[in-house]
Amino acid sequence: MSSVPASTAPVTAPGPEGSAPAPAPARPRLDWRLRFAALSLIWGFSFLLIKVGTQGYAPFQVTLGRLAFGTAVLAVAMAVRREGLPRGARTWMHLAVAGFLLNALPFSLFAFAELTIPSTLAGICNATSPLWGMALSLVALREDRPTRVRVAGLGLGFLGVLTVLGAWQGFHGLDARGTALALLASLSYPVGWIYVRRTLAGSSASHLSLTGGQLLLATVQLAVVTPLFTSAPSSLAVGPLLAIAALGTLGTGLAVLVQYGIVAEVGPTTGQMVTYFVPVIAAAAGILLLGETLTWSTPVGAAVVLAGAALTQVKPKRTG
Repeated sequence: MSSVPASTAPVTAPGPEGSAPAPAPARPRLDWRLRFAALSLIWGFSFLLIKVGTQGYAPFQVTLGRLAFGTAVLAVAMAVRREGLPRGARTWMHLAVAGFLLNALPFSLFAFAELTIPSTLAGICNATSPLWGMALSLVALREDRPTRVRVAGLGLGFLGVLTVLGAWQGFHGLDARGTALALLASLSYPVGWIYVRRTLAGSSASHLSLTGGQLLLATVQLAVVTPLFTSAPSSLAVGPLLAIAALGTLGTGLAVLVQYGIVAEVGPTTGQMVTYFVPVIAAAAGILLLGETLTWSTPVGAAVVLAGAALTQVKPKRTG
């Protein structure tokens, strides 16, 4: 995806230009490369955790728990740093939309998708976000001019998607509904990023404050929706509950804090490279720990998707 993996997608993603600059924190003790590796693992395992969570709870319940745990982590971080929530009704209105597009909707779609598709396929579908972002930015953002390399990357990436889905076999054996939901989830992120870029990029509030408000509103949205469409679980499934807690605490809370630290230290270009490790880790986790299987077309297509996504991020050379 254009800047951050779909498993978190904070409100002020580091990729879009014009976002409020991240504060310059004190230099952390742990080398950024180790934090980068940890972030890749956390987000790569998120799809496995979603799969395990849905084995005991309804998709909306998984998403609600994920958001609640993630919000709690950011609330603690805000208390430690003595930061408050953003102010202004207009800001909160935009945060509500951002929370829906970047958290409530895609998190729910991935949870529903993984009822019928492997976590490995969900992780690969997630990697299409930069492709959707590239296509949308050409239409919605006037300053993003297409180049031959980026357009070639777009075409190559979607060729990879067709390879993953086995288009030449008529998509035989593929759960179309689950795959479509996962692809829609990956599409939701760049739509949300473009919205944020147009509405919140100039906010004076900090990244942490904005993201905390965004996750809080997304949690409220799921708290309203979940009781309407699901019933309380008949029993407490401990394993899936622990998976949801880890998904929210690590993948939706701690990972955001780690990501901002990396971006502030080494910049968004390096920070967004984590995107290309996530589907690889997601596939390895699904195969080794859940016993999922892959046909040859899945890893080959995934490699083509990642190559295309990388090309869409190539910036045109400055002239003059």
